[in-house]
Amino acid sequence: MVTSVDDISDVAIRPATDADAATIGRLGALLVRMHHAFDAQRFMSPGRDAERGYASFVRAQLAERDVTVLVAERAGAVIGYVYAGLEPRDWMSLRDSAGVVHDVVVDPLHRRAGVGRKLLAAAMEWLRAHGAPRVILWTAEQNEAAQRLFAESGFRRTMIEMTREL
Repeated sequence: MVTSVDDISDVAIRPATDADAATIGRLGALLVRMHHAFDAQRFMSPGRDAERGYASFVRAQLAERDVTVLVAERAGAVIGYVYAGLEPRDWMSLRDSAGVVHDVVVDPLHRRAGVGRKLLAAAMEWLRAHGAPRVILWTAEQNEAAQRLFAESGFRRTMIEMTREL
């Protein structure tokens, strides 16, 4: 297990390829399961094969022009990914055009070492280079580690989602 931010100099960030989809699917399924455990009514059930479902979703996203999926790779193994994209003005959200970071996931064996921060910085740079004037993201209320990462990376709280079951 990596334990120091000084240990990530050997981590390369690169665009994901179709060959990475299965690994990203496994990592994405961790995200789905974690959120479902936070609030099973709000977040989708992982079902029987969240890995395959997420891998299929990511494969489709790789073909999108206004989307980036970047992976963190160490010694030839994908240890994390970030998924982000450009979105136009959204009157329903009262938001001008923006870059949106949808997912940042790091393999549990490589967490708390700076890999997530490196992925987030790479996604923000991609969004900046593609004209995004700002970057927004969401995080689960219970995901305190992610909230710390985002706050330390300069994000501020702007909205609070509330859910009520009918």
